[in-house]
Amino acid sequence: MVVAVLGSPFIGSTPIQFSRVFSTSIPFADNIDAQIFFIARLPRALAAALVGGTLAAAGVVFQGLLRNALATPYTLGVSAGASLGAMVAITFGAGWAVGGVASASLAGAFLAVGIVYALASARHRGLSTTVLLLAGVTLNSFFSALILFVQYVSDFAQTFRALRWLMGDLDVASYAPLVSALPLVAVAFAAFAWLARPLNLLSIGTEAAATRGVPVVRAQRVAFFAASLATGSAVSVGGPIGFVGIIVPHLVRLMVGADHRLVLPASTFFGAAFLVACDTIARIVLAPIELPVGIITAVIGGPFFLWLLITRR
Repeated sequence: MVVAVLGSPFIGSTPIQFSRVFSTSIPFADNIDAQIFFIARLPRALAAALVGGTLAAAGVVFQGLLRNALATPYTLGVSAGASLGAMVAITFGAGWAVGGVASASLAGAFLAVGIVYALASARHRGLSTTVLLLAGVTLNSFFSALILFVQYVSDFAQTFRALRWLMGDLDVASYAPLVSALPLVAVAFAAFAWLARPLNLLSIGTEAAATRGVPVVRAQRVAFFAASLATGSAVSVGGPIGFVGIIVPHLVRLMVGADHRLVLPASTFFGAAFLVACDTIARIVLAPIELPVGIITAVIGGPFFLWLLITRR
């Protein structure tokens, strides 16, 4: 992850030199290489690492909570809610929201989380994983329809900007979005650190986990809200970037096993490096045109995941 974050800013359509980037003899205002590194490319690499690591960790938690290998950070409608909030802000103006599109995206994610949680806990003492899945799929479809409606009533420029965001956009021009999202991500990862052992036991069933001393209801709630918070924060920075939250956990389990005490941190670092690499490819494959990184993750991740399914029974 560290190598990917520090190395990717040196790769691009405009070559830069290491000696000039960190030169103390050239004023920063006159040092084009340093400006490209610190202003144009390093924030984007850091954003990719933050989003990739967060989505991968959230995928691990959702898969452990739902005991479903196909669960992703977008299964429960959090991403669709965040996307709807962003589309409304882009189409009808982001001035009403502090922080613009990012804050509107978070607001939409929290709305989706509230609806799904209310449905899943209405008639159950804890969280019904079956209702979570059904409510999430239904909410995804409903919010997707609303997104299409918002796009239909928007003009061409707004539609183009919205589509670009929906494809996954890491074109971060400053460190401000990262600083805004970092406190929420830190809270989510603090919860992930506590969840490592409970997730190991929840994966064999709630009754078995309860007999081994796991506070099942509390663990389910913490897992749901922490993973949803992480997903909403990541989507608010980079848009709904797919495949990271499902591919990375499976690859990491092939390397380190199924123990969540290893899978969670390993997925975080591997997911960060993976998305930084994908974003680097997106910047250079059709240079000077930059592709949305979501296209690269889908092109790489889809066939590779199918290959895994075929070769490993």
